[in-house]
Order: sequence, then C-alpha cells, then structure tokens
Amino acid sequence: MSIEVGSKLQGKVTGITNFGAFVELPDGKTGLVHISEIADKYVEDINQFVSVGDEVTVKVMKVEDDGKIGLSIRKAVDRPQEDRPKNDRSKGGRGGPGNKGQRSLSFEEKMNRFMKDSEERLSSLRKQTDAKRGGGSRR
Repeated sequence: MSIEVGSKLQGKVTGITNFGAFVELPDGKTGLVHISEIADKYVEDINQFVSVGDEVTVKVMKVEDDGKIGLSIRKAVDRPQEDRPKNDRSKGGRGGPGNKGQRSLSFEEKMNRFMKDSEERLSSLRKQTDAKRGGGSRR
C-alpha cells in the first residue's frame, strides 16, 4: 500500500515529543503529526490530546523525497461548514464576521482603495504640518 498525499489512514501513536506525535501507519512506516496539526485550538501540552498507543485517524499532508511523512489529525476529521473555526480561510473570501455575502476584492480594487486612503492621510498630514509651520511665534 503506497502512502499518497490526501489519503486518510488509521495509525497508532508510537511516540510523543514536545513538537508532535509519531504515528505508525498500516504499512509499517512512521509519520509525524506536528503539534499544530493535533487540534483546531492551541495545543500547549500534546499529552492532553494523544497518548502513546492511541489509535488515530490521520490525513497525509506531505511525503518528502527522503521518506519523511507529514500527517494531520485535525484535517482528518470531516466537519460541517458551520462547525469550522471563524478564522478558517479555506472558504475563500475575507474570512471574518460581517463579510458574509460580500465578494472578494480583486488586487486592483484593493490597491486602488489603499492608494486613495493613503492620499487622504498624506493630505491631512500635510495640512497639519503646514499649519504648524505657518502660524505661531518664533522662539
């Protein structure tokens, strides 16, 4: 059985470090689940989520040329759209609350908006600076 990126497999946790957990896959190969791929929330202590000997479902994220296998536990779980975290940007768009139904701006539109805001701020700054220079007494 070959290990392919994107496939979901059952594995057994064989070791835990401060940066992740090693999982033995069905064909005897071992992959690493980085601490950031354990859960959808911040993981301070990996032992609160997995223990040596646990059976886990993992998703293969990458297979490197040197044989290293990157795995994810959190991406192996299929969840409905509404259960995903608010900052999940996989849906496209701007990702924040209050932007529902709005289309994403193109790069040109974003750049134009930035330039307009920038010009307004610079203009305001120039007026303030000129007023300070022109009026008042000399010391």
